Amino acid sequence: MGVLSHRVERSDLEAGDHIYTWRTAFAYSHHGIYVGGNKVVHFTRDAQYLCSSSQSASTWFSPSASDIPSAACLEIPDCGFRKQRSGVIMSCLNCFLGNGLLYCFEYGVSRLAFIAKFRGGTCTTAKSDPPEAVIHRAMYLLQNGFGNYNLFTHNCEDFALYCKTGFLVCGQEGLGGSGQASSFVGAPLAAILSLPVRLFVSSPVGIVTATAAMYSLNRYATDIGVRDDVIEVEVEDITLFHGNQLGDRDGSSHEIDVTDSRPGKRQRIG
Repeated sequence: MGVLSHRVERSDLEAGDHIYTWRTAFAYSHHGIYVGGNKVVHFTRDAQYLCSSSQSASTWFSPSASDIPSAACLEIPDCGFRKQRSGVIMSCLNCFLGNGLLYCFEYGVSRLAFIAKFRGGTCTTAKSDPPEAVIHRAMYLLQNGFGNYNLFTHNCEDFALYCKTGFLVCGQEGLGGSGQASSFVGAPLAAILSLPVRLFVSSPVGIVTATAAMYSLNRYATDIGVRDDVIEVEVEDITLFHGNQLGDRDGSSHEIDVTDSRPGKRQRIG
């Protein structure tokens, strides 16, 4: 089960799929929601993505020449559409993929299968909502925005995960639901946590095994399907969610119900 295990053909796509493509020799990936008709809705840093026929490109990090989409734009009417000051954009499939190949994010995987996928940002134990709900969220956010982009707490993978599940991580500190961000942070953290093992294990193989185990456990603990700091947010209440994140500066109170619909006690807004 490697990086390439989720590759799919365009003919395999269904509206509501969470898709992604790897950039810069599998260094990182860009995620979006396929809404049908060769169209993808995705979240980027503001003003960083235009369709290839318009000059520029989007990447999770700052774009470089090798990341600029080279595939011919399909020139569908909505390619490149985004609201002013919004990072949510609609692109044709060619412009979304650029030089990359097409992969499909997996939902509802088992714990063992999740841990076996050593690279983060390819699957989750969380279950997906029906396609119509996924597409509704994506199209609503295309018109209304998804808040401010943040590399570690609010990125393209967080956007796609939210569209598929309706869940967001509560709190301004720590990581969002992105498995990719968790991998970047988890690798050095695992190395630090495994340092005490050196006192008891002299074998290099043993040390590597312990570090890998720490990494996998940390990545699993931050998966949106198992963590308990996740709240269910109706897409129409996204602004309310962001208001709560900022501490309700206006002093108004909002009803927040607690539900046990997923592992752990989770809150619901809306």
